[in-house]
Amino acid sequence: MIYAHKIIPLLVSPLFITIILLFFGAIFKKNRTIYAGLSILIICSLPIISNKLISYLESGYIRSSEGSVKTADAIIVLSGMVRTIKSDSGLVYEWNEASDRIFSGINLMNKGKAPLLILTGGKLPWSIGKPEGEHLNEIAILQGISADKIQVTEDVQNTDQEAKAIAKLLNQIDPKIILVTSAFHMPRAKKVFEAAGFVVSPFPVDFLTSADKVSPMDFIPSAEAFEKTSFVIRELIGRLYYELKY
Repeated sequence: MIYAHKIIPLLVSPLFITIILLFFGAIFKKNRTIYAGLSILIICSLPIISNKLISYLESGYIRSSEGSVKTADAIIVLSGMVRTIKSDSGLVYEWNEASDRIFSGINLMNKGKAPLLILTGGKLPWSIGKPEGEHLNEIAILQGISADKIQVTEDVQNTDQEAKAIAKLLNQIDPKIILVTSAFHMPRAKKVFEAAGFVVSPFPVDFLTSADKVSPMDFIPSAEAFEKTSFVIRELIGRLYYELKY
């Protein structure tokens, strides 16, 4: 199932659509089809477009201080912030941009916002090394969180599995949780966790929308902008899937 979740969005991605249009345009000598493919490529590569789309994903949420959050039964930190790399001494773990998740979860614990920190054991079929939650558990302990206040779920592959695994761990009616994940991911994650019976207080982090002003560079196509636009489309497909499911 996880492979389907990863592959299906590719079929409606800007890259796939562009390739298809250019291919058929060249085969059947249809200039309009080629121009359509090039137009999609250019539009999706504009930073002014990709930045607006990212802003839309994060709309409705602002970065809050840990002290402003109400107390709950548990703080939930979702996986998705670590990558495994090979080194001369074996496997090591490095952060990606979403590392705000774990450090915000630790800060919330230090503020006394919940008695329990739950980390999800994210591990995809093609991943190597330990589940992400086990590494994050070590980080939290190094940051001063007592080991008896941390729990790690079984191996999970997506948000739906994370919610079900945590429900199994807590095993209580309508548990109140502080949900920590990236701002773009929060609407989808909140819906999934509420469907699983949680009372959710969202704590979005890892905002991708910057406070920078618009500049001439925002109107020059770039590979980074194209990647962001593709990312937004994948996230919207994920939201639609869970909207239909729940």
